[in-house]
Amino acid sequence: METATFVEILDREGALLASAAEAAGVDAKVPTCPGWQVRDLLRHTGMVHRWAAEIVAEAHAGPVPDGGLPDLDGSALLTWFREGHGRLVGALAGASPDVRCWHFLPAPSPLAFWARRQAHETTVHRIDAESAGDGVPTGIGVDFAVDGIDELLCAFHARPKSAVRTEEPRTLRVRATDVPGAVWTVRLSAGPPVTERGDAGDTDCELTGPAARLYPALWNRLPFPEVTGDASLAALWREKSGVTWN
Repeated sequence: METATFVEILDREGALLASAAEAAGVDAKVPTCPGWQVRDLLRHTGMVHRWAAEIVAEAHAGPVPDGGLPDLDGSALLTWFREGHGRLVGALAGASPDVRCWHFLPAPSPLAFWARRQAHETTVHRIDAESAGDGVPTGIGVDFAVDGIDELLCAFHARPKSAVRTEEPRTLRVRATDVPGAVWTVRLSAGPPVTERGDAGDTDCELTGPAARLYPALWNRLPFPEVTGDASLAALWREKSGVTWN
């Protein structure tokens, strides 16, 4: 997917998040983020947006501290969120394609990384905001869902900090049933997971379903569409795969 497409998705998803949060109200509980209310979701996502925008706009060569969570609530918090989201979209849309700045996952370029990462960050949290209300969840494009699955399996959980581990080697397969070739084989062990793209041999457990359902399920926002084989590996993913800010 092109960087400009990710920026367009980020722009749309942030607006959807804000609208869902406004409709639900800042006091509403967020079922997909136990212990959070909508105000917590807005504060967190808005902070991340400003942090990412600063890194790109100021071309920081290394990580910078985030700006902390604002002491805002209600309509003022929504306004703050929308302003920060707009700032991030503007920073990414206006950045030079060859901008050099820090990024924390492999990518063709820093700009490609930040556009992709923030599009997915915002989409997952838009799902959270919609879970706090009564509306029907907004659909996710198939190509974007496949890309998000790939980022999660091949990048996030390739890092040493991934907690998805097993004492004995096991294999987990993820298969999007509506996209030919959208298959990942995740090898689990006492070390970080190692993911291969493709159907690589036997597996202990397979997670299958449409890409747009697997994507939020792997981010622990929805149940897995279908689990075959050893369901304890699906439970392990649920328990250990969370990606936290710190």
